[in-house]
Amino acid sequence: MTDRKTVTSPPLGRPVGASGEQTRARIIVAAMRCVATVGYSKATIREIAKAAEMTSGSLYHYFPNKSALLAATAQDIDEIASARLRAAAALPGDTVERLEAVLDEMHRLLREYPHLAAFDRAMRAEGAAHPRRGRVRHPGLKALRDIIDEILDEARARKALPPGTEPAAAVDAIYALARGLMERATHLTPDAYAATLDSAKELIRGTLFAPQASRRESTAQRRSRRDP
Repeated sequence: MTDRKTVTSPPLGRPVGASGEQTRARIIVAAMRCVATVGYSKATIREIAKAAEMTSGSLYHYFPNKSALLAATAQDIDEIASARLRAAAALPGDTVERLEAVLDEMHRLLREYPHLAAFDRAMRAEGAAHPRRGRVRHPGLKALRDIIDEILDEARARKALPPGTEPAAAVDAIYALARGLMERATHLTPDAYAATLDSAKELIRGTLFAPQASRRESTAQRRSRRDP
């Protein structure tokens, strides 16, 4: 009788050589992708663990439950986005150029994290639908509104806003524009989104409906100021 050796697959969990932090990051990315793809309710621990290529039991070593996992996912996203958007807002330039820099950086974030916009939308929808169930409350990228507010507040202090401008209303309008861009990112092709972003920046500059020659002149003037 011939002995047969049973070949078993290694248990799913932390890959050989991976640190705990790397495994945690893999879980966070999987959670973002699952919520973005199937929504909050259907993104179960089992599905997230499967997407992270590990067992549910292994995932529970990192997060005690789904609520804690998605809260950590939202916090990680906000921390990454906040640091990068603030760095963009700190670049030299006038008020419009700084706002454009923030929108450009948000565009880069959406390219690097393709599930970010859909995750953000799903989490906000869940919070709005069930505000008292003790589930994760996700107001969206709060840093985005704060940064827009700070840019316009500094412009107001320098008396750089046009006469009659209501700063709070301007913040609301630009934030709504930025949120709308995030929403469109989940539906548009990369080229279509880039064109939409360009139109949004022209809207902020006040040149969207200007004659084409005036728009080209305005763009050339800004580039000359930025690159002397």
